[in-house]
Amino acid sequence: MLPKLLVVDDDHYTRTLIRRLLDKSAEVHVAADGAEARRRFAAEDFNLVLMDQCLPADNGLELLREFRAQRPKMVAILITGFADVRDAVAAVREGLFDYLTKPFEDLEALEAVIGKALEMDGAYREIDVLRTRLAAEAGAPVIVGGSPAMERLLAQVCQVAGLDTTVLLEGESGTGKDVIAKLMHAWSGRSARPFLELNCGGLPETLLESLLFGYEKGAFTGATQATTGYFEKAHGGNLFLDEIADMSPKLQSSLLRVLQDHTFTRIGSTQPRPTDFRLICATNRPLAAEVKAGRFREDLYFRINVIPVRLPPLRERDGDVIRLAVHFLDHFNAKFGKQCGPFSPAAVRAMETCSWRGNVRQLQHCVERLVALHPGGPIDFLHLCPGCDQGGDRRASNCTASGKAIPLGYQDARAEFERDYLRSLFDSAGGNMSEAARLSGIPRQNLYVRMKRWGYVTE
Repeated sequence: MLPKLLVVDDDHYTRTLIRRLLDKSAEVHVAADGAEARRRFAAEDFNLVLMDQCLPADNGLELLREFRAQRPKMVAILITGFADVRDAVAAVREGLFDYLTKPFEDLEALEAVIGKALEMDGAYREIDVLRTRLAAEAGAPVIVGGSPAMERLLAQVCQVAGLDTTVLLEGESGTGKDVIAKLMHAWSGRSARPFLELNCGGLPETLLESLLFGYEKGAFTGATQATTGYFEKAHGGNLFLDEIADMSPKLQSSLLRVLQDHTFTRIGSTQPRPTDFRLICATNRPLAAEVKAGRFREDLYFRINVIPVRLPPLRERDGDVIRLAVHFLDHFNAKFGKQCGPFSPAAVRAMETCSWRGNVRQLQHCVERLVALHPGGPIDFLHLCPGCDQGGDRRASNCTASGKAIPLGYQDARAEFERDYLRSLFDSAGGNMSEAARLSGIPRQNLYVRMKRWGYVTE
């Protein structure tokens, strides 16, 4: 289904231009004044509203404010006939996705901005659908992602979740292996029984052994009472062992016997006890390489590598960065009682070009830090954490393996020049806006708009 756009502009040429530009990619509705725009807005659920600032009997910003009161997550772009500093600042403070100046000199850039705005609307809608589904599926974790890589992963999880066999989750740190394990439990026939998870990394061998097997009273110093272990507690359910590559050789041997015999013995006891659990293992290191290096038992590897499931890193999940960022933004806004957002186009570009070496966990922590420290309102790329620096990631991503630079797109190169130039200008002027305007030859009001856009001034 094509996205629906509402173009509100009293200029017939502008309405016709946008309609023809997006004729094959969107369903474009037009309105020449505020009254017609209100009727159309009430009748349709639009994915994007493009609003002229000056209408015959209405102010575009006030009309957008009215629309956003009805639909708070509405994505909108303001169209101005002239570059006025007050209009630009007002658009930023209203949390609009972007503002554009007529006449449109670069139609490709116009189409790109509209495309990014529609991606943001799609992210908002996907999160709402997820929340509705989760309300019906109590206990299922939130899985955010619509990329082909995630669709393949979820299809595989759906296929194997109901099978009573061991699953090995492999993927880089931060890709969400614990979330997928919980999803497998929720979709399995054992969902009404316990789900227990234990991280094998960083725990001493004796502590991990006692947690898994349990122990009898007096089995060792401090064992004042008999305690059940995870093998016993997980009976009938699912047991998730994370970072299994860090398990000691002794415990690897013990785990292999439990999986083969379906029995275990508490520490300090000689009485075997039956157990029935489905094992889900996870590792951020390829186990085949660990076996070859002699750090992991080959027979245990073959026993747990029944159904291997690979989780894709965030860099392979096209389009999911913004979906996840919107989800985390909503979550931490609610948690901290904040009203931060939406993301600006520059912030969206920065997040999309970031390498995210820490994957989903890094993105989550980045948004959490942002919401915790941000006073509220729109989010530009300069508000993001240092690891998401737009300039650094972009420069790194525009080099080939041979080290030769790949030229940036015109819009990206111009934006990069403007950001660096304004930063140097502001430093040279000692933070004085009037002096910066004098040095640059740019009118003070116009310079203020550019400084505000890049976050160099806040008021």
